[in-house]
Amino acid sequence: MELVDTGSAMQAPDGRRAVQALDEFANAWEARQAIRAGRWRRHTSGLAPAHVQGNLAILPVDLASDFMRFCQSNPKPCPLLAVGQPGNPQLPTLGRDIDIRTDVPAYRVYREGVLVGEVDDLKALWRDDFVAFVLGCSFSFEHGLIDAGIPLRHVDEGKNVAMYRTNIQTVPAGPFHGPMVVSMRPMKAADAIRAVQITARVPRVHGAPVHIGDPSLIGIADIARPDFGDAVRIAPDELPVFWACGVTPQAVVMAARPALCITHAPGYMLVTDMLNRDLPFA
Repeated sequence: MELVDTGSAMQAPDGRRAVQALDEFANAWEARQAIRAGRWRRHTSGLAPAHVQGNLAILPVDLASDFMRFCQSNPKPCPLLAVGQPGNPQLPTLGRDIDIRTDVPAYRVYREGVLVGEVDDLKALWRDDFVAFVLGCSFSFEHGLIDAGIPLRHVDEGKNVAMYRTNIQTVPAGPFHGPMVVSMRPMKAADAIRAVQITARVPRVHGAPVHIGDPSLIGIADIARPDFGDAVRIAPDELPVFWACGVTPQAVVMAARPALCITHAPGYMLVTDMLNRDLPFA
């Protein structure tokens, strides 16, 4: 498959149309079928909201052991949900019919740590030595925040969540090292306290925030210019709340420079059959 312009999959649709479209795919199987058929090429925030979503990293088998150790050493940004068998695109523990080659709305391809393009599927790129890693995603705990009455601006506006590289360093493992990436949601102070309580209970989808307040303290120079996703307004009575993010492996890949790595496009997740309510609670 020909690589496409790296900006193509990240164009944000009109917010109202995106929010309306979310209602069409309320369960995971319908969402994956729409993605597989090319009928959903947007971010997945709010899609099949009762279901666990996952970040994706695909590496050759000779790097799989080191990456597994990296995830185990960095459970906040890289909480493992599933690891595939070499060459097998199926992940039966996450969904009976999942095909990791087709069931993510947009994939990013990195060579020697450089983003060379995005593709809609991996049919032409898949190799017998590929191992797929699926990591927990903060979109999964958003369902609990919304149920608790905590508004999420990017969801209300149909946008992707804002994500930033930080000065928080991950624990190295083999060739893998680099900065943590965080996602940000603006909240009033009372909502931020409640959000800490809710998300701390679900470590498999990043758990409690890693920082609240002044973004410069974690190396973010301009909160209005996220490294990934879409910027959102922060009101004068709100605090930015930052969670460890499963886009961290992409920042790590840029630093470690493996010959080849494939990931999801930030915000464009795998929707699994797992239910948020069935996640183990801390």
